[in-house]
Amino acid sequence: MSNKINNSKIHLMHRKSNNFNLNSSSALLLLVLLILGSNITVKAQNEQNSLDPPGLSAIKESDLKTDLFEMASDAMRGRRAGTLDELRAAAWVAQRAQEAGLKPAGDDGTYFQFFNLKRTTTSETSTIQINGKTLKMWEDAWITSPVESSLQSSIVWQESITDTTKSLQDQVIAMNLQPPSPLPAEGMSLWVYRYALTAIRQQAGQLIKQGAAAVILVADSTAQSEIGFFGHGFEEGRYSIAGMQEQSIKTSPVILVSSKWKPELEKNNAEIELDLKVNKFDYPSENVVAKAEGTDAKLKEQYILFSGHHDHDGVGVPVDGDSIWNGADDNATVSVALLAIGRAWASKPGKRSALFVWHGAEERGLFGSRHFSEHPTVKKESIVAVLNGDMIGRNEPGSAALLGSIPPHRNSKQLVEMAMSANEEITKFKVDTSWDEEAHPEHWYFRSDHLPYARVNIPSLMFTTLLHPDYHTPRDEAESIDINKLTKMTKWMYATGWNVSENAKAPALDTP
Repeated sequence: MSNKINNSKIHLMHRKSNNFNLNSSSALLLLVLLILGSNITVKAQNEQNSLDPPGLSAIKESDLKTDLFEMASDAMRGRRAGTLDELRAAAWVAQRAQEAGLKPAGDDGTYFQFFNLKRTTTSETSTIQINGKTLKMWEDAWITSPVESSLQSSIVWQESITDTTKSLQDQVIAMNLQPPSPLPAEGMSLWVYRYALTAIRQQAGQLIKQGAAAVILVADSTAQSEIGFFGHGFEEGRYSIAGMQEQSIKTSPVILVSSKWKPELEKNNAEIELDLKVNKFDYPSENVVAKAEGTDAKLKEQYILFSGHHDHDGVGVPVDGDSIWNGADDNATVSVALLAIGRAWASKPGKRSALFVWHGAEERGLFGSRHFSEHPTVKKESIVAVLNGDMIGRNEPGSAALLGSIPPHRNSKQLVEMAMSANEEITKFKVDTSWDEEAHPEHWYFRSDHLPYARVNIPSLMFTTLLHPDYHTPRDEAESIDINKLTKMTKWMYATGWNVSENAKAPALDTP
């Protein structure tokens, strides 16, 4: 206001210097009008500020930091799905949600929705012998997928696949692992992991197609460099949930062996004796579900679903002496962000209700979100938008990304506009949409919990600050999180939800 008055005085002086005759009463009237106009401007600005999400002040760095360091601590042991560690983390989240003022929205009046993980593993009683020498399972040899097989056979060493039409019926084929084609894109996350799994799938698939009874692949130098890391996944076996078509276990075994076994496989008259068995288990996993009711008599029957996952990779092969995959960014950041948004919504409810789902078993295959999208604890048609987050606490402070923001992945232009508007008004991130492009090598749109909801035609987005070198390693620790950025990302998700809540119409799906 003071700037406006000073400018008006200068303007009046300028007018007098140009022989305009203003008497004192006219000048006083003009001054009053200027002051009133400035008051109107301030009032309009205050009205505009009142439209900001009212719970922003409830989202505090101190709360986020405290929760993050608890959830991503070594005491949680990496929160692997199907273990007591995941259950411990889920119970912790449920307690925090209750303390935040959120009501239970799971099954039977609880904060939980349980579902069974079906796991198939290679039995510890399985044995592999080459030329009468026993290979140590998960040290010398890795069964790439659990299968039942019992055979004794000679081994045919093959240098390359030169003839893809040649019959290999009932033969056990041994080869060096060949690089995949094409190679994973340079700089892609978990590059060696992707290299090895793609190479195994391509090479073994071709040999089995030609009739091989079993395939033995000798790790090349690239695969050998991280064989313990990606081999741990083979040891963990295969996961599914009820309703998924399970892969048949009666197929040709594929065995990856350490490079030190190559001389044995190349010997004349080399032989293998194989006795593989499988175990099948059901493990409980769980979604944590809570809600904050809206204020509008009609709109409170609709929900904005805030989504994340509370599980990670658990305890595995040590890397630089550390065996706990803490999963601070992936995805404790979003888990604690949802708690903060819950506190904001409980203190200052929107017109629509907010539903919070911390999914279990995301890292095993989006199983928690698959289950909830098929068996929601509220009417599916009452969910008007899904705001999912995955990894929101790292990288350059002023940047972020929004997946589901551009075609072909976008399913609601209106929801994207609400998210972008919230960013422009509140957080002002430079939003990277390149990771949402169809040609992006990471294909990350398909790797988080918004996907099952998008597939059942619910407007869905994913908020993220993107990957980093500590992704899926024991180095993903709470100390590495940018708490200020985490707070801003939390506010962006909250403000987007608030925009959805207060809009008279729910965001529409794109057509088609």
